[in-house]
Amino acid sequence: MNSALKPAGGSNMENLQKQLVCPVCLEMFSKPVVILPCQHNLCRKCANDVFQSSNPSWQSRSSTSSRFRCPSCRHEVVLDRHGVYGLQRNLLVENIIDAYRRQQDSRMSSVKPESLTCEEHEDEKINIYCLSCQMPTCSMCKVFGCHKECDVAPLSSVYIRLKTEMSDSIAGLVASNDNIQAAITHMEGVCDSVKENACRCREEIASQFETLTAILDERKQELVRLITREQDEELQRIRQLISEHRQRLEDRRELVETAVHAADHTHAAVFVQNVTVILDKMSACARDANVLRPQLSFDNMSHFVIDVDDIAEVLNDIRFRHSEEDLEDDSEVD
Repeated sequence: MNSALKPAGGSNMENLQKQLVCPVCLEMFSKPVVILPCQHNLCRKCANDVFQSSNPSWQSRSSTSSRFRCPSCRHEVVLDRHGVYGLQRNLLVENIIDAYRRQQDSRMSSVKPESLTCEEHEDEKINIYCLSCQMPTCSMCKVFGCHKECDVAPLSSVYIRLKTEMSDSIAGLVASNDNIQAAITHMEGVCDSVKENACRCREEIASQFETLTAILDERKQELVRLITREQDEELQRIRQLISEHRQRLEDRRELVETAVHAADHTHAAVFVQNVTVILDKMSACARDANVLRPQLSFDNMSHFVIDVDDIAEVLNDIRFRHSEEDLEDDSEVD
């Protein structure tokens, strides 16, 4: 690390950072941080991964408790039916991490970039940009050095052009992120609609079966399970899309923050030297602008309908009726 960028008391900060590292993912704790009964800390996601690997068949609805071992001390941790979500959050550690990151950001923002000089001509500042090699260089390299046959441009003009390109890319990426957020909001609404419609169908079926005999009770349970299974399948597909879009949105937001931070550099050479990689990433994001959404009426459960007016002889063969429109919707989703 460059000594100009090394914070005072670096050794103490490094020791503090080591104490804030999760023993599972070996990264700084991510919120929320949970505290185990043995007083060791884990990211909730990491705790859930360890728990799921130790209890692959665990289901919160049917299990009252499960166990796994702390990855730091091997102490046995007993969880109730809430799983890792029943563990207490360690707000102290979360606050320390927030304070640590704010302090690191403050120290890095106070460091002024140094003027860049040419590696071949140590006394020459980098003041031109080689268009052929796509790299900043100095005037001596153009006149006498390895870039004398290359096309060059003033570093200031390249700086202005890339600044403009960076601003346009940021604006485009922010607009694309808004589109993703709108898709997430829409799909969350679809999830609510799926659950509401499934609940409505269950209530209607339960009401109809209340007037029927014992043989109808058995059929009722089977049909309710079909509704619940389709609800779970549809919710799983939508939630998977939401999870993917959220991760995609998070990656893009981080890229925007990086680009905005880079765009704040006023030193032309430093900016030009670092902007190419960021612009490539932003261009890749701009090309990947497709946002997958569920098909129209994906949340429709109107095909879960039974005819209770049929005679008793056909009760043992009751099935949900599927309209042609429902079948077409299902084929579009698949």
